[in-house]
Amino acid sequence: MIAHLRGLLLEKHPNRIIVDVNGVGYDVAVPLSTFYGLADAGAEVALRIHTVVREDALALYGFSTRLELDLFERLISVSGIGPKVALAVLSGIEPADLIRAIQQQDLARLTAIPGVGKKTSERIVVELKDRLPRAAVAEPPAAGAPAAHGAVRDDVLSALLNLGYHRPLAEKAADTAVKATPEGDFTRTLRRALQELSK
Repeated sequence: MIAHLRGLLLEKHPNRIIVDVNGVGYDVAVPLSTFYGLADAGAEVALRIHTVVREDALALYGFSTRLELDLFERLISVSGIGPKVALAVLSGIEPADLIRAIQQQDLARLTAIPGVGKKTSERIVVELKDRLPRAAVAEPPAAGAPAAHGAVRDDVLSALLNLGYHRPLAEKAADTAVKATPEGDFTRTLRRALQELSK
């Protein structure tokens, strides 16, 4: 089993990255919570890995912190939740906020995440409320390079659509977020758009 990868970041997308380790490119699915903290392509990256082996595929899921990996592994232990839904959960809510939502049994906050319905939220709360890791204080994400507003808006919209949001809602959130983050930073704009969608 692959448990850790360190190498060069070849490609970087909101839901997946490619890491070059000694000439071998590993396709790794990542949540937005990990994506936020990644440097630009060409930089070195180190990730904790959860490997899923099936008859037809070998899938790698990468996380920048132990807390993210712990939450992912706890989420996939919940009946009816697979790796894709677990990634969607970690992409739709910060790890510390997820822990808080489960502790406070905040079903409304959990069901605001794309792909997570009421029954799934209830299962998460019931099965994980007594099995949560301690929330670590996360380091602030590295700021991305400034980009033109139009390009940032398009990138944010693409990320939201990939996460499962409907286009009209995603477009409205992207427009609001671009206006609210005049510095044109993709990461901050995407965070703001997700905040808009969770209201």
